[in-house]
Amino acid sequence: MNNRTIERIKKRFIGIAMLAIFLAMVFIGGAILLTSFFVSRSAIRRGLDQLILNEAYLKDRDLSEYYFDSPDITDIFNTQVGDQADFWLVRYDAEGQLLSVDGRYPGNSYTFFLGMADEIKEGPEGYGRQGRIWYKYADTLDGSIIAFIDTTGEIYAINRLLFITLIVCLAGLAVTFILVTHFADYAVASEAENLAKQKDFITNASHELKTPLAVIRANTEMSQMLNGEDEWSVSTMKQIDRMNGLIANLVMISKAQELEDTREMSEIDAGDIVNSTVKTFEPVALQSGITLENKASGKVTITADASKIMQLTTILLDNAIKYCDENGTVRVELVSQRKGLRLTVSNSYKDGANVDCNKFFERFYREDKSHNIDKGGYGIGLSIAENICRQYNGDIRAAWKNGEISFTCTLH
Repeated sequence: MNNRTIERIKKRFIGIAMLAIFLAMVFIGGAILLTSFFVSRSAIRRGLDQLILNEAYLKDRDLSEYYFDSPDITDIFNTQVGDQADFWLVRYDAEGQLLSVDGRYPGNSYTFFLGMADEIKEGPEGYGRQGRIWYKYADTLDGSIIAFIDTTGEIYAINRLLFITLIVCLAGLAVTFILVTHFADYAVASEAENLAKQKDFITNASHELKTPLAVIRANTEMSQMLNGEDEWSVSTMKQIDRMNGLIANLVMISKAQELEDTREMSEIDAGDIVNSTVKTFEPVALQSGITLENKASGKVTITADASKIMQLTTILLDNAIKYCDENGTVRVELVSQRKGLRLTVSNSYKDGANVDCNKFFERFYREDKSHNIDKGGYGIGLSIAENICRQYNGDIRAAWKNGEISFTCTLH
């Protein structure tokens, strides 16, 4: 993990937190608005029922001015809107002839409501609406009646609630973003602290280990000069070299993470880098009796750090040659993939049928049967390769099939 990774974690934390808050606000706001809508509609239907039940007492209501303009956003907070109109009652006899029109309506709307009522009475009984006018059509003992209610006030109430909900949600999201951005530093502070401690530990540990190893080497060399070489001194020298190599690799991991934060990327030809790296391993493969096949395609461009592509290829080839079966084959393939590339390095590995390939990416992991100490390596190469792939928003996967294990890297 490095500073760039920590920054990605911070951004991901902010994104997830904002998404969670946004979804919660949408759910709460939607629940409030839907509840208000259904409660309002229920209240309107109850009002229509009451009008029809009490229509005998509502014949002499005074008229008042009524407006047919649709509600406007600028009038959302106009508290007088709901008092502009109330109801209408249109009665028909058994033969469908008009008996009376009562309620509160302007004279110039008389024709409008009669035309609407004539259309409604030709249809089935029940509730309905035309624009902001809700109605109920019902039969009576001596004819039929249609009750109308103007829902302008309800519309303004819903619009007002919607407007307030949107403003509150937007303000809440803005405040939440500021707070989450501020507290994100605290959320990743422990990771940043662990990163710093890890770098200090590797630096200090490598320094402290080098001194006793140097003393052990000097003493062993002196013993060999005085008493000659034996199997014990030779074994000791091998383990010293091994420990020095392990320390060098740990330091390399730490430096690689630091360089990741500072190196600039540019458009490079990954095909040329892979081909060059394969050529450097041809003598090693030949000496080990292994066939090295290079099936990398031509020019494959990608925006990356050239040293990272070379390091990735080197790790995969070194691993493939070390653990390839005797007189086996190592195959390298490179192809373009959208805005990135796919690099695959395969090698013969007949004993890989029951091996958990995912464990190869764990640091210091060794598969007992074939990944033995005599073949060298420290069990961290594939872990470094995985880290490189992640730096380029890609991944690395291992798979075994038909006696061959393949490591496929995808970079974007």
